[in-house]
Amino acid sequence: MFYSSFGILAILVHIIINYDVLIKNDYREVMPASSSYRQFLVSVIVYYVSDVLWGFLYEHRLITLTYADTVLYFLSMVISVLLWSRYVTEYLDENSLFSRIIRSVGMVILLYEIINLIINFFRPVVFRFSEDGTYQPMTARFITLGIQIVFFLSVSSYSLYMAVRGEGVTRRHYRTVGLSGLAMAVFIILQAYDPFIPFYAIGCMLGTCLLHTFVLEDEKAERKKHLEDLLHKEKSKREELESARHQAYRDSLTGVKSKHAYLEAEMAYDERIACDEVDAFGVIVFDINGLKEINDMQGHDAGDRYIREGCALICHTFVHSPVFRTGGDEFVVILEGGDYNSRRGLLSDFDKTIHDNIKDGKVVISSGLDEYRKGSDDQFQTVFERANLRMHEHKKYLKKMVADRKKYVR
Repeated sequence: MFYSSFGILAILVHIIINYDVLIKNDYREVMPASSSYRQFLVSVIVYYVSDVLWGFLYEHRLITLTYADTVLYFLSMVISVLLWSRYVTEYLDENSLFSRIIRSVGMVILLYEIINLIINFFRPVVFRFSEDGTYQPMTARFITLGIQIVFFLSVSSYSLYMAVRGEGVTRRHYRTVGLSGLAMAVFIILQAYDPFIPFYAIGCMLGTCLLHTFVLEDEKAERKKHLEDLLHKEKSKREELESARHQAYRDSLTGVKSKHAYLEAEMAYDERIACDEVDAFGVIVFDINGLKEINDMQGHDAGDRYIREGCALICHTFVHSPVFRTGGDEFVVILEGGDYNSRRGLLSDFDKTIHDNIKDGKVVISSGLDEYRKGSDDQFQTVFERANLRMHEHKKYLKKMVADRKKYVR
C-alpha cells in the first residue's frame, strides 16, 4: 500500500485542484485550449489509477493482473505525454516548427511504446516478471523514459528561453510550459533510477499543479480582460446613448430643450394631472416676430442669429425654468416654484425689454401666459392652448406697435 498511497494522494489532489475543469467544466469559454487541457487531465487520472492498481496488485502478487495493468500503465503514460504535447501547442497558440515538432514527438513516443508493448508479449523488452513474481524493468523501458527525459528537457529549455524573451501573455504561456516540462523531466529521471517508487506519479502531480496555477492565472487574466472589454463596451454604449439622448433633447441651433423634450414634458404633466400630483404651473408661449422677413431679405444665417438672439433673451429672463424650442420661431417655458410665483413680474420685465427692442430695432417676441386650473383642466394641452391664444393676441398688438413705429420714423 506504500506505493499505491502516492497515487491515491495524487488522484485526490488532482481532482480537488482541477474540479472546475474536470467536473464543472466552467472555463470552456475563457481558458486557453480548454478542451485539450481537460483531455490531458483525464489521461493523467487514468495513469494515476493504473499506478495505484499496480502497487496493489504487485503487493499481492497477482502477476497476470499486474502484467495487464503494467501494459495499461505504460500506455496511459505515453498517451498523457501525447495529450500534453497537443495541449502545449494549442496553449502556446503558434503554428511554428517548434509546435509541429512537439506534436510529432508526442505521437512518435506513443507509437514506439505501442510497438514495444506488442513485442513484449512475445519477448520481454519493456518489462518482465520472474518466476517468483518480481518485476524486472528491461532495456526498452529505459529507452522510453530516456526519450521522455530528452523531450521534456528540450521543451522546457526552449520554453523558458522564449519566456525570458517574451512579454505579457506570451511570457506567461512559455513559462507555464517550461516549468511543467522541467518538473516532469526531473521526476522521470528519478523514476528511471528506481522503478519501485512512484516518482513519475509525483512528477505528474507537481507538473499538473504548476499547470493549474499558471493556467488559472491566465484564466483570471482572460476573465479580467473579458470583463474590462464588456465594461468598456457598456460605457461606450452608454456614452453613445447619452450623446444620442442629448442630441434628441437639445435643440442644435439654440442649445435649449428640443421639441422631443417638450413632448415628453407634456406627457409627464398629463400623468401628474391624472394622478393629482400637481397643484400649480404656468405656460408661456413665445413667438419671434418678423423672422420670415429677415430670412427673405437677409438670408437664413441672419435668421438663425435672430432666433438665437430671441432665445437668449427668453433664457435670460426665465433663467430658473425649462425653455423649449417647439418650432422654427416658437418657444415654450413651463413655470413652477419661484418663477411661477413671480410670473407676472417676470413677464412684465420681459415685455418692457421687448418694447425697448421695438424702439431700438432689435428682436421682437410675442408672449402669452396662462395657468393650470386645478379641477377643470384635465391635460397640459388645455393650458397651452389658452397661453397660445394669448400669445397670438399679443402678437397682433406688437405688430401694430412695430408698424406705428415705422410710420413715426418715416
